[in-house]
Amino acid sequence: MNIEEYNFKDRLIKGITTDGHFKISVVKTTEVVKTAKANHDLSLLNTVILGKALTATMLLASELKGEERIQLRMDGNGPIGFLVAEANQIGEIRGYVQNPAAELDYSDSDTQLGDGLGLGILTFSKILYNEAEPRTSSIQLMKGDVTSDVAHYLTQSEQIPSALLIDVGIDENGSVTNAGGLMIQRLPGAPEGQIDMLQERLGSFPPIDELLSDGQYIDEIMQKAISPLKAKELNRQPVDFFCRCTRKRFKSALSMLSLNDLKNMEGEGQEVICQYCNKRELISKEEVEKIILDAQAKLN
Repeated sequence: MNIEEYNFKDRLIKGITTDGHFKISVVKTTEVVKTAKANHDLSLLNTVILGKALTATMLLASELKGEERIQLRMDGNGPIGFLVAEANQIGEIRGYVQNPAAELDYSDSDTQLGDGLGLGILTFSKILYNEAEPRTSSIQLMKGDVTSDVAHYLTQSEQIPSALLIDVGIDENGSVTNAGGLMIQRLPGAPEGQIDMLQERLGSFPPIDELLSDGQYIDEIMQKAISPLKAKELNRQPVDFFCRCTRKRFKSALSMLSLNDLKNMEGEGQEVICQYCNKRELISKEEVEKIILDAQAKLN
């Protein structure tokens, strides 16, 4: 890997304006989205929608500590069905959709990207340290395009005035060109109306994927987005599509089934699939037998 390839890897940068009024996060998720597309064999519709959800979730998770996690779930009445995206503060992102092959009929001039999810519910969960249950809140989907709905959630549920921009670029061959996003949030004491100015500015801001394709990286994008204010970097980190599923966890999941369900598997191996990353593991019939014996022993 040469220096240029290293410098332009998927990363997230966090900054704060020099006046202390706004914080900003910018993330490049090109390889994350490409990996999600390949792992789940996603349609172009799902590549864009899930790609945006993965990007949004990483931006939100950047505010957490350590390995605390955020999960975003969007349930709609469109062809996608539902999607789940999850990320933690250290840059591990994963997610999936209910119907990975779903597409829209683009011959209808009224068709919009948000029709893929349609009407439904956005559920936002934080899995935090020292809390037995996740903190969960829900709102109605407004547009189904991810960006608008996440921004609406931040304003309504978190009561944090925010400006959000997320883009996934697709070329004429159906390949992901670049993907990324940025989030600007108002801090206490910021002048009234200044976040509105920044939101209006982002309305005419070039798509993030195009800026990345033009060779601009997250540093330059951060400064452009916050202009005419100035921002200083707080930290940066790599981000990846990464799932912690292991063979041990697959076997542990099987062991949680009822004894009757396990006995129905007796004498056969079982293929177990991780929803998040589509990884498959074959648990041998001998391993299944051992799980059954252990379950019987617990009942005696």
